[in-house]
Amino acid sequence: MSPSFRKERILIVDDTPDTLEVLQRNLTSQGFQTFIASHATEAINFLNQTPVDLVITDYKMPGVSGLDLIRHVRENFKETEVMMITGYPTVEGAVEAVKKGAEEYLAKPFTDEELLAAVKRTLDKLHFRRVTKAPIIERGPVPYGLIGDSEAMAKVKEAMIKIAQTSATVLIVGESGTGKELVARGIHYNSPRASAPFVPVNCGAIPHDLLESELFGHVKGSFTGATETRAGFFQTADGGTIYLDEISETSLSMQVKLLRVLQEKEVCMVGSSRFRKVDVRILASTNKDLSALIQKGVFREDLFFRINVMTIEIPPLRERGDDILLLARHFTTKFAKELGRPAPRFSDSALQVFRNYHWPGNVRELENVIQRLVVMTDSDLIDVPDLPSQMRFSALKASGLNRTLIEVELDHIQHVLTSVKGNKTRAAAILGIDRKTLREKLNKMKKPKD
Repeated sequence: MSPSFRKERILIVDDTPDTLEVLQRNLTSQGFQTFIASHATEAINFLNQTPVDLVITDYKMPGVSGLDLIRHVRENFKETEVMMITGYPTVEGAVEAVKKGAEEYLAKPFTDEELLAAVKRTLDKLHFRRVTKAPIIERGPVPYGLIGDSEAMAKVKEAMIKIAQTSATVLIVGESGTGKELVARGIHYNSPRASAPFVPVNCGAIPHDLLESELFGHVKGSFTGATETRAGFFQTADGGTIYLDEISETSLSMQVKLLRVLQEKEVCMVGSSRFRKVDVRILASTNKDLSALIQKGVFREDLFFRINVMTIEIPPLRERGDDILLLARHFTTKFAKELGRPAPRFSDSALQVFRNYHWPGNVRELENVIQRLVVMTDSDLIDVPDLPSQMRFSALKASGLNRTLIEVELDHIQHVLTSVKGNKTRAAAILGIDRKTLREKLNKMKKPKD
């Protein structure tokens, strides 16, 4: 049982003492707080006095039945979920229990594993609803769009606060779409340089033959089309911060020039022989393994050591837990406001899909999905059928009948990673491959399909 579900309060209602004892023992051993009641009236009196997260009730009991108890809970305690267990299972009974509001229906006898799985599924739904309704509270002075309360993001924010007060060069590492530029902006605007310019540069978007001119400027006549002298990004950022996004995309010759800027704090404009001092803090980012690029001879080791004075690793969205739900709510509110309409709600099933999806495109993918849903959905409730096809279950996909061998392999890798909570060393051991091979296969997962 996941630690996030420990200490939830569960009330067990059954008129059989042996059943109460067994259920209480099993659930208490998993860390839940458990309470018992021998009939529905006792359970209702208890609920009036003590908040409970989950009620597990028997179907047939003397006096008030389990079905009536379910309806009472549903109409009086909106923060409480309900499960039904019964020794007299029928299709009609199951249908009636669900109609009354039971999230799960278990027929006796059931195994401990079946009980715990049903409890987890039920508490999942309650937990998702609470997360998406709770106010977003930013802890610390560096929000800047970094929404999330997960332990992984708390570490990122803590590192940002400490690093912001230094003048050290910083390397920000993370998959595409994780929010590397937001982290860079957060560092700059919480630093002593906050009143000076923050200049972002996408190194991968500028042609190699123009990057030097863009970064360092050029003098008039230095090349065809240079009709006037123009300062580069480093001069523009003087006194402030320059952010070199995807620095791994720079050529080896450019890396030599960047190394000089880091060492000497000076730049030379294209077409000039004069070096000019600049006071610029450099923040760099990459979504690639620079150590691997060094081994391949396409990234300079000395530049790596220069930019890697301080490092911040941004976790992928799939490792951020409930942050997925907080971000989904944030983007839903944002895009609904832009359209001038109320924000739609998500069904419990849709929230579960969001929480369990791999998110290869990370926060950027989530934002795009939410925008599409808000624009295209007419209903005030977004359910699983409204989600993109790659997020929905497919019987053909589940059977593997319409997938290539590579797709099946990558899907298996994803399931293994999920089972070990993203631990790549453990995943590689389970898969029988080394970390380098696993990393290469994961890179295939990130590449967009044609």
